[in-house]
Formats: sequence, C-alpha cells, structure tokens
Amino acid sequence: MPPERVADRKPEAPAEVKVDTSCRTDADCTVKDVGNCCGHYPACVNVNSPTDPKGVQARCAKNGMAAVCGFPEIAGCSCVNGTCQAAGAGGEVVR
Repeated sequence: MPPERVADRKPEAPAEVKVDTSCRTDADCTVKDVGNCCGHYPACVNVNSPTDPKGVQARCAKNGMAAVCGFPEIAGCSCVNGTCQAAGAGGEVVR
C-alpha cells in the first residue's frame, strides 16, 4: 500500500470547545452565550473561557438532536465552590 499523501487526507473536524466554569472569585465569572440546540443559551463561565454557540448548533444538526427552547435570564454570576454560577435566586426561564 502506498504511503498516504497530505493531499489525500480528509480535513479534521474542528475540536469541540471546552467551556471553562472554574473560578476563584466572582470577578472570574461572566455571562456568555454557550449555545444549545435551539440557539442562544447564556451561562455563567470563566471570563477567559472560549465559547462556540454556532459549533454547538452544528453538532446538534449533524446528530439530529433537539433541545427544549428557552434560556435562563441571568443578572450576574458568582463564584461558588470554585464554579461560576448564576448569582442569587435568578435563572427565570425566558421562552
């Protein structure tokens, strides 16, 4: 079998983005759109965390997945036990 040539290789799928929710203080956390199968989905994540809402939607479409539409309304984030979470009781779902 002849060796594989670079031109014969299939392009690799982009790596799935790993969302970071770690924190040490409240200032480490912010609200970002992380996406879901319906589209926009805000969540509390590390301020430096990458997100890829379009990539999430593309994987959902490729895998025939769906989600319950709606998302939490997040006013702010807090660092709780090393994880970014919605501050206070908040988290009312907007549909």
